[in-house]
Amino acid sequence: MYLNVWFRKWLIAVLICLVIIMGCGAGLLWDNYRSQSEADSQLVINKIRLQVSDMMLYLEQFNQELENDSKIRETIQAMSQKHQLSLMYVQLDGRIIFNSSPNTSAQQIDLKTVLHYDLYHARVDKDTYSIAFPVVDEVTQVQAGNAIFAMPASTVFVEKSHAIPLTLFIVMSTMLLILCYLMFIIRNKIKRDIIQPIYHLKDYTESIIKGNYEKKASYGTMNEIGEVYAMFDQMRLEIMYHSMRRDEQEKAQKELISNISHEIKTPLTTLKAYIEAIREGVCPDMPSVMEYVEIMHTNTDKMTRLTEDLLVHALQELGQISVTLTEQYSREMFLRILQPIGHFVRTTGVTYIEPTDIPNVLINADANRLEQVVSNLIANSLKHTSTGDSISVDIVIALGQLKITIADTGKGILPQDIPFVFDRYFKGKLNSSPRNEGFGLGLSICKHIIEAHNGSISFRSDQGQGTVFHCMIPLC
Repeated sequence: MYLNVWFRKWLIAVLICLVIIMGCGAGLLWDNYRSQSEADSQLVINKIRLQVSDMMLYLEQFNQELENDSKIRETIQAMSQKHQLSLMYVQLDGRIIFNSSPNTSAQQIDLKTVLHYDLYHARVDKDTYSIAFPVVDEVTQVQAGNAIFAMPASTVFVEKSHAIPLTLFIVMSTMLLILCYLMFIIRNKIKRDIIQPIYHLKDYTESIIKGNYEKKASYGTMNEIGEVYAMFDQMRLEIMYHSMRRDEQEKAQKELISNISHEIKTPLTTLKAYIEAIREGVCPDMPSVMEYVEIMHTNTDKMTRLTEDLLVHALQELGQISVTLTEQYSREMFLRILQPIGHFVRTTGVTYIEPTDIPNVLINADANRLEQVVSNLIANSLKHTSTGDSISVDIVIALGQLKITIADTGKGILPQDIPFVFDRYFKGKLNSSPRNEGFGLGLSICKHIIEAHNGSISFRSDQGQGTVFHCMIPLC
């Protein structure tokens, strides 16, 4: 489920719960108000009964004499004034026997409409209550009439305040509204700071899938999402770089095949021409034949080197370069490797400095592959040197390993080329002389061979001062 859909459903569920809570709170408040009102009604009836208890006792004693005895009537009148109320004593037939209020001249009332024994019906108006109590004769214990008391509400009824429950309800409602507001704020923040950035990141991802690596992923704030965007943009740059490198390698591979085909075609054409010349008897004597043979031999060597490079490259692509390690002593092996190489370097006009002493230690090595490494490194040095420069080879024991150093005093490697010198098909652009022929495979092959010997290869180059390569091979 999408985060946006999940959060919307979750928010709706929370709002429903909050509405239910508010409804329950309102119901409890109303029930509490009604219960308190009913309780207050009973309390007020009892309070009124206590207030008029002396008058009720007096009426129970003298209800028979009340109509004709003026003294009793004056006493009742005085009691009514004392309690700040008016009393109307009515017989069971509705005839008024006594009325302390001078404003009423009625002699008869309808008991069905006037007698009220509860507060709900006893309220005459906003400020007056009229409630009746039965008068039971003290002697006969039979109801003789009804005493109807009319009194101000302020004297007998103090309404209990519901301010505390109401305030609690208002506070609870306010807190729920604040909670709803906070929920909407959280929803908007999640949508703005999480969901929308994820959608934008999805668009960037689709652009990368389509091969558009130029669209930069940027986020304005450096927080968790900002860090994700930064890492994503770093990934975009890495993918763009590897894509460019892949395209370059594919282009270089095509150029490699084209160049090798051309390079092989030229010596083959030369070989064919000289063979035809010899077959047709163009050479008048043996020295001329030997001269032709020497030229044919040189072109054959060139084709052999090209074919070897192409074969090693193909094996490297398949991870199948054959390196057969055998235990052998280093001095004799390197003397066989360096002697013809030194002779070749001197023929180019570059000074060759051979090692003063080669340690005679036992190592696991493939002599043919190490010869290929040394030849490639020296050929690489020749590309960056000219007549008058020098190439030196030194072999020593360092850090428990055999260290082979090949240094030149040539032009060095451009700083921008240094990270890529061991990459396949890469050719430095500093030297454009005829010596700078090749296909960018030599150093990549050297690295592979040295690592197959469980060793390592490194270099240091200063532009205008030369380059130094170090190969480390473990001792047995």
